[in-house]
Amino acid sequence: MSESTDISGHSGELAVHVARAHGVETMFTLSGAHVFPMYDGAVRTQAEGQGPPMRLLDVRHEQTAAFAAEATGKLTRVPGLAVLTAGPGVTNGISAIAQAQFAGSPMVVVGGRAPQNRWGSGSLQELDQPPIIAPVAKAARTLMTAADVAGGMDEAFTLARSSHRGPVFVDVPMDEFFNSSTGTIASGEGTRIEPDPDAVEKVARLLAAARRPVLILGTDVWADHAEVAALRLVEDLGLPTLTNGMGRGVIPGGHRCLVTKARGAALSGADLVVVVGTPLDFRLGYGAFGGPDKNPQGEFAKVVHIADSPGQVSGHAELAASVSGDLTTVLDGLQAAIERGAKPDWQAWSDQLADQVEVAAARDAELLTAEADPIHPARIYGELVPRLADDSVVIGDGGDFVSFAGKYVEPKRPGGWLDPGPYGCLGAGLGAAIAARIARPSAQVTLLLGDGAAGFSLMDVDTLVRHDLPVVMVMGNNSAWGLEKGPMQMLYGYDVIADLGQRTPYDDVVKALGGAGETVTDPKQIGPALDRAYAAGVPYLVNVITDVEAAYPRNTFGI
Repeated sequence: MSESTDISGHSGELAVHVARAHGVETMFTLSGAHVFPMYDGAVRTQAEGQGPPMRLLDVRHEQTAAFAAEATGKLTRVPGLAVLTAGPGVTNGISAIAQAQFAGSPMVVVGGRAPQNRWGSGSLQELDQPPIIAPVAKAARTLMTAADVAGGMDEAFTLARSSHRGPVFVDVPMDEFFNSSTGTIASGEGTRIEPDPDAVEKVARLLAAARRPVLILGTDVWADHAEVAALRLVEDLGLPTLTNGMGRGVIPGGHRCLVTKARGAALSGADLVVVVGTPLDFRLGYGAFGGPDKNPQGEFAKVVHIADSPGQVSGHAELAASVSGDLTTVLDGLQAAIERGAKPDWQAWSDQLADQVEVAAARDAELLTAEADPIHPARIYGELVPRLADDSVVIGDGGDFVSFAGKYVEPKRPGGWLDPGPYGCLGAGLGAAIAARIARPSAQVTLLLGDGAAGFSLMDVDTLVRHDLPVVMVMGNNSAWGLEKGPMQMLYGYDVIADLGQRTPYDDVVKALGGAGETVTDPKQIGPALDRAYAAGVPYLVNVITDVEAAYPRNTFGI
């Protein structure tokens, strides 16, 4: 923190001043009397011309406000701000807070709270909220008096944006929210951790000695502003690379070093896997790569874990080395250490994986152009991918349908992919779409929806319409909970409660809320429908009826 400024006003004004000092431009909320002072703070600071205005963005369900704040933190790398009224307003936001904790998204949630001068008397929505939220947040506390607000809010934003990033919750008693006080705010920065140079050198030695290395780049590479260093490392060393989460796009789609399409061959054949900025969880086989059933040598790969903070380094996997700290410093240090010696020769390994990528691309082409009736979900991506702009923000909210997106969509730029992440929470899509349209006003924004996921938040198309936020929504509608239907049949030979309404015209829902859309049943009409959607300038749903039997072929069910 550098320069500081003295401020005064009621608690809502103080909170808004602090949020703006930390770079916050939008307050996501649903109207509630317990937090009226926050709204008044936004209005007053704008009327008084004290810097840029704080935009008020109101939604139809608090979960959407919280998911929008979480996505804003991901996209802008500045903490998103959700303001939720007391009691059910706060508890409605808990899934998004948990998602932020799992994904390392910088986010501050301000909750209303029953008045302290009535505490214990049974006032409306009297609930001690921090203990409920504490297990899924970096911190959760009550700012008991107006005098605590400025300092407490500054601590919340600083903690949220410091490695390892995540959500912070504060609430303020209603009576103290209306009271006035003074405070001091600083410039608004986070803190970072310096890595151990010896640990970096050890990783460099392992990498230089490897014959078949693979690099995996995850969300924290983007969150820690390390995307430039990561691309430089990969290109200068010719290092075969996979990406996941918001690591997608750090290596542009189509890049020779990006071997995501040959993921199986890369991870089973590697002798060293260096994982950067993502946990060794179910998505990465819990950190075990190769082994007797995966490659001719029967060996497991050595594993290195690089994280932005010590607490993120795997405690369950067998690691050959690890290092934690500012990821740009780590990656640049790693490259410099390797380049001080003889440059490793990984050309044969890279060529082998590049060949596998070509084989996979040829194999994928069959499904991407499939003429099946009902439509195969992959055909949607065969039409969509060529229409995605380089600056596109692609949001996934669904199970099976979004799994296909992970296979076929390779972003051209970093910071343009949002998915449910390791928490796997459905219903985040409309909030993320709202956030994306605000954070990237000139970009193409595409929301990929399963028909099941849409049921959680489709009403917030109303929010898109009211706030003039055009988004293209592409739905894979297989009339089922596809991610559950297939596995239940596999386990029991039957399935129950896995079906939804057949061919529901969800586009009619969007039209009723002021948007536009259409249902598509012919694969030849997917492309023209997408063109109409991108040209519409309003929230538009392309509701594609797909084959429920065309399930995504998966190797893990997340357990």
